Amino acid sequence: MAGMGLTMNQNNKYQQRTDVLNKIKMEHTAQKLEQTGYFNVDDDGRIPWPEPIPFTPKSNHPSGGCYGARSIGDNFREWLDVHPVIIHPQSALAGAWITYVPGVGGWKPEDRPEHLRPLHKKYNLRPGIGAQNHLGPDMKIGLDLGWGGLLKKIRESRELNRPDNTDFLDAEENLVLGVQDWIKRHVAKAHEMAAVETDPEIRANLLSMAEMNAWLIEGAPRTLREACQFLAWFQCIDRMWGRGGALGQLDELLRPFYEADLAAGRIVDDEEAVWFLTSLIFNDTHYSQIGGPTPDGARDLTSPISFLILEATHRLKIPSNIALRVHDKGNPELLRRAVQYLFEDGTGVCYSCSKGLDEGYARNGVPIQLARMRAKVGCNWTCLPGIEYPIQDCTRQCLTKPFLLAFEDMMADTSVSPSMEALWDRYAAHLGVSVDVMKQGFDWHMDHHAANHIEIVLNLFCHGPIERGLDVSAGGVDIYRLTFDGVGLATVADSFAAIEQRVAKEKRISWNDLAYWLANDYGRDSSDPVVQKAGENVRLMMKNIARFGTGNSRADWWAKRIGETYVHLVRGTPTAKGFTVIPGLFSHGDVISIGKELTATPNGRHAGDAISHSVDPDPGFMPGGTASPTAKSNAVTAVQPGWGNSAPLQIDFDKHLAQEYGGIESIEAMIKTHNAQGGTLININVISKEQVLEAHADPEKYPDLVVRVTGYSAYFKMLSPEYRQQVVDRILAE
Repeated sequence: MAGMGLTMNQNNKYQQRTDVLNKIKMEHTAQKLEQTGYFNVDDDGRIPWPEPIPFTPKSNHPSGGCYGARSIGDNFREWLDVHPVIIHPQSALAGAWITYVPGVGGWKPEDRPEHLRPLHKKYNLRPGIGAQNHLGPDMKIGLDLGWGGLLKKIRESRELNRPDNTDFLDAEENLVLGVQDWIKRHVAKAHEMAAVETDPEIRANLLSMAEMNAWLIEGAPRTLREACQFLAWFQCIDRMWGRGGALGQLDELLRPFYEADLAAGRIVDDEEAVWFLTSLIFNDTHYSQIGGPTPDGARDLTSPISFLILEATHRLKIPSNIALRVHDKGNPELLRRAVQYLFEDGTGVCYSCSKGLDEGYARNGVPIQLARMRAKVGCNWTCLPGIEYPIQDCTRQCLTKPFLLAFEDMMADTSVSPSMEALWDRYAAHLGVSVDVMKQGFDWHMDHHAANHIEIVLNLFCHGPIERGLDVSAGGVDIYRLTFDGVGLATVADSFAAIEQRVAKEKRISWNDLAYWLANDYGRDSSDPVVQKAGENVRLMMKNIARFGTGNSRADWWAKRIGETYVHLVRGTPTAKGFTVIPGLFSHGDVISIGKELTATPNGRHAGDAISHSVDPDPGFMPGGTASPTAKSNAVTAVQPGWGNSAPLQIDFDKHLAQEYGGIESIEAMIKTHNAQGGTLININVISKEQVLEAHADPEKYPDLVVRVTGYSAYFKMLSPEYRQQVVDRILAE
């Protein structure tokens, strides 16, 4: 298979160019860290820019904001008119983005859900109201039409439908015209740079860039390089509009262009193709997928360019967000190569598991063939490209706060004796209220989003919005299945289990005494050392039980019960306006911000500390702190929600222990087994304990260390100390 014989050669001119791009990325990272501080999300391709950009948004509202389609379209075009022109001479692609469109979009004050805020605060919710971009585009639309074709499509729709209000289509037209003008400025800049360039190879590259982009102003991509350039322009405007970040099934999008180039003799060396791909990945860390099943499930989508994409991420060695779709008929060579690079680089692709995702999504009443077409296009999530609006990865349903409220209610109720049954009943009731308020928020979002903040970029790359003249959030696409993500499962499961064992069964501590120690954070802030010691003894007693993940423990039983109850509450009934909601269990880094707002919990967690991550057991869950990747994987698969939204497995190996565990073959087996058991996503790091501890103490000692934090990858040095601590704790524990 093509791409399998590539070898990294530092004397190769394309590898030299890739090395320069890596160096530029490192410089940009250092500058961004200095300018804006720690960056606890995926490390996108934003370029640090020292000078102010001459742009003042034109408001259309007494509040000074810019809301609605017409205002957004007008301002976005003006923003592109003044946005800097950037060309990296060693890249195959022109363009880069500086920052988000400033001061444009959001929601009018009168449309904001102030009536829901008290319950959001009470239950520590991240409701996702007003969230944008979290859907999957079908980039084939753009690759087939080009910017000129998209413009023609908008104008034809307006002429055909003759809407009374043309604001929506006018806004989309303004965006495309702005992009075309922006590309024209890059063409002129490339010619200017070429005119003074003394290196003949760089001059030739700049002239090729100019020629390619002159075509792309109107024309659809014809070659692999042109296709990558079109995607790079999309990446830029997608990021500008509120940090969008999805591409789709990248290997299938680019395969026809690669094959056509080979047939026509335009590509005679795969090294050049890899350079095109490294340039695209350098441009931005948009989420995309390689491999996976065909809709009928009969074969795998892996092709030679799948290997080239994987090779590009390996050679560039910067944060990237590529997923490899795992399934029964997956290409074993692609999986082997990905795991090899994982061991070489410390991190790499994530592993998106088809069985749990596809079969789960099909339970929602869609054909399995359609379910298989979903692509991993976000931190934890998949989506049908261009036809589904899910608001993925924008909500955080705190599972821990309802528990704390239930415990407080029970202890304050003098009419009943505290018991596990009374605690559970109150927990289920509070959880039901918090789920209901989240659903109310979704209905509010669906009623108001399009009138305030249209999905101006992604509308162009979906099937329906331009044809119907409707935003994707307002009937522009055909499928609406919204999503929740629950947070803190292990914290709650271990808390129930600890109370059951230490209070209800062993009676080592009374209900009232436990309430006292929780209210006083196990004596941590006491000035009396005797109280501190007594509180710490209680904390350790509560913590040292058979915790979630150990296998067949009461905490495992509680985790299953909590998970099933949460799933039933979310999926069992639609919102009041009839929207189906699909449950997932994923936290991103919100475990830190949510934990800061919570008091101490019965699992031994201190007040203000992070709660448990996604659906994973807490670090050190096994007796004696021993590592057991199999036990962790089994725990995660046992509590999968089962409806096609993900509940990821985050697993971090010390490099030396990973070799003892069985090395590449063992990791491969774990990935395949997790998929077979119904898992949905696996994120892996393989880093030496010594290296990560040194990097945590002095991030500048390893400025190029890249880690997969959750579903995204980032430079370790860019993360705040709290976020770095998550990775450190996991590696030390596992």
